[in-house]
Amino acid sequence: MFVLLFRYVFGSAIPIEGIDYASFLLPGILCQTVIFGATVTGGALAEDLQKGLIDRFRSLPMRSGAVLIGRTVADQVLNVISIVVMLLTGLAVGWRPHTSIGEFVLGIVVLLAFAFAISWLMAPVGLLVRTPEVVNNASFIVIFPLTFIANTFVPTENFPAPLRVFADWNPVSTATQAVRDLFGNTVPGPTPDAWSLQHPVVYTLIWVVIILAAFVPFAVSQYKRAAGR
Repeated sequence: MFVLLFRYVFGSAIPIEGIDYASFLLPGILCQTVIFGATVTGGALAEDLQKGLIDRFRSLPMRSGAVLIGRTVADQVLNVISIVVMLLTGLAVGWRPHTSIGEFVLGIVVLLAFAFAISWLMAPVGLLVRTPEVVNNASFIVIFPLTFIANTFVPTENFPAPLRVFADWNPVSTATQAVRDLFGNTVPGPTPDAWSLQHPVVYTLIWVVIILAAFVPFAVSQYKRAAGR
C-alpha cells in the first residue's frame, strides 16, 4: 500500500532530479517495512508473557536466550517474506536495480541485519511492558517519526537545518542510503556532507553492532527476570 500510495499519489508531486521516484522510493519503503516488522518482536514477547507461555518454558531444559533467539529469527523470516513482496511490487511499478547480483544481495543482508538489531532492541521493551497494545503504541510513537525524519521518501537537502542534521545522522537514513547505493539507485549529484551518508554501509553496521552489544545481554537478563530464573 505504501509503495502504491507514494508511487502514484505523492510521486508526481515529489520530483527527484536525476532519478525516477520509484527507484528512489523503494529502498526507503523497504527500510521502513522491515523496521515496523521488527517491532513485532516486542509485541509477541509481551503476548507470550501475558498468556503464560513464558511460564511453561520455565520448566523446560533450555537456555534463557533460546526463546529470544527463536523469536528474533522467526521475525527475520517474516521480514524476508515482506521484502520479497515489496520487491515484486516495486518491479510492477517501475523500480529496477542497477547493480551486480553480489551488491544486490549485500543490500538485502544489510537491510536484514538492521532489522535484526531493531528486533533485539524491541525485545526487552516487550518483556518490561508485558502488554502487547502498549508495546505496539509506544514503538509506533518512536519509530514513525524516525522513519519520516529521514531520507526514506524525500531527499534531506530541503529540510530545515536542525532536522537535516538529525536526518543525515539518523540510522534509518543511512540504512536506506546503504540499500540505495548497493541497489544502484543512488541519486546523482555531489557527495553528501555528513560522514554517515558518505559511508552508509559502515555507519549502519556500526549501529547494528552497538545495538546488539547493548540489547542482547539486556534482553536475556530481562527474560531471566520475567521467567523467574
